Amino acid sequence: MSRRIAAHYAFINGRLERGIVVEVDVSGTITNIISCDNLDSMAGVEFFGGVLIPGMVNTHCHLELSYLKGAIDEGGGYATFAREIGRVRGNFTDEERLHAASVADAAMWEQGVEVVADIANDELVMPIKEQSKIEYHTMFEFFGLNNNDIDRLRAMAKRHARCSVTPHSTYSVQDAPFKLIGEEYSELLSLHFMESADEAALYQHSGSLWEWYNRMGWRCDFLHYGTPSERISKSLPQNSNPLLVHATKVTAVDVMTIEQSLSGVATWVLCPESNRYISRLTPPVKMLDEMNVRIAIGTDSLASAHSLSMVENLRLLGDMPLEKLLTYATINGAKALDVESTKGSIEVGKQPGLVIIDGIDYATMSLSDDSKSYRIV
Repeated sequence: MSRRIAAHYAFINGRLERGIVVEVDVSGTITNIISCDNLDSMAGVEFFGGVLIPGMVNTHCHLELSYLKGAIDEGGGYATFAREIGRVRGNFTDEERLHAASVADAAMWEQGVEVVADIANDELVMPIKEQSKIEYHTMFEFFGLNNNDIDRLRAMAKRHARCSVTPHSTYSVQDAPFKLIGEEYSELLSLHFMESADEAALYQHSGSLWEWYNRMGWRCDFLHYGTPSERISKSLPQNSNPLLVHATKVTAVDVMTIEQSLSGVATWVLCPESNRYISRLTPPVKMLDEMNVRIAIGTDSLASAHSLSMVENLRLLGDMPLEKLLTYATINGAKALDVESTKGSIEVGKQPGLVIIDGIDYATMSLSDDSKSYRIV
């Protein structure tokens, strides 16, 4: 039994269109897209208030950290947040961790998330992801300045579908494993990148990371690159398609350095709610948009956010045009994860899921404080 679905607007081919009816069959496949001047005249149409969009792509999440919701105070800055994660993460049982991940997974599905690029440190919540209606792409995260052994993560990645290994960042992995992981897993890498000014300062032998590492007696063998962006451009294979996450302190020079070095495509993944929670910083979305790079959206984890709401993260990007925000949350993420043949846009033959965003301010065609999303297919 097929369904005919319409809303005040539909997000089609990057534009918000009126008078659109989307036909979908029982498998969730879109079978037809109809333009209709008078929806009331068409039989069997389910009409929803709001904007009809394809299922969203959360391009950066840590589902396994869902148990840390509310466990870390806001506004302490990145270094404090990193230390607090290490302090509190042992205070919870496996059962608590699994329950929190299950609840978070279900909430993302109901809110219209179709695909997730998820960061993991162990396999505990893999059964939840493997049984989920959401399509997860898991990257086991390598970090540690005294760690050169990636075999444990390699083994975990081989035991599961749609899994890879990724370096944590340009400041927490020594040169040899960073390059090796980049070569082995160049098709899908995700790096926390320029989340704080201290990342660039480290390469200049200053800042809180430099001071912390010196107190601990840790030495970095990668500072000769001069900047984090130079390290990426000179260490990753040219055909890499990295997800560069957060980018709150990235500069135009950083962006050009990376973009010009790759024959692949970098995706700049913004997680504004997490940035607000940790450091009160905001990502430079307008600069990135003006530079015509690929922007996508992530939620980060419940350790650093009140929810895993994609709509809330879009709203926090400010007065960007709604069509651009929806592009970031759908087809750009699908392209970044190489699933655009089936996900990310409302097109005949695809199975993208269908989602309504309501609470739209129609006078300005923007998200409001009341905007939320819910799944209908």
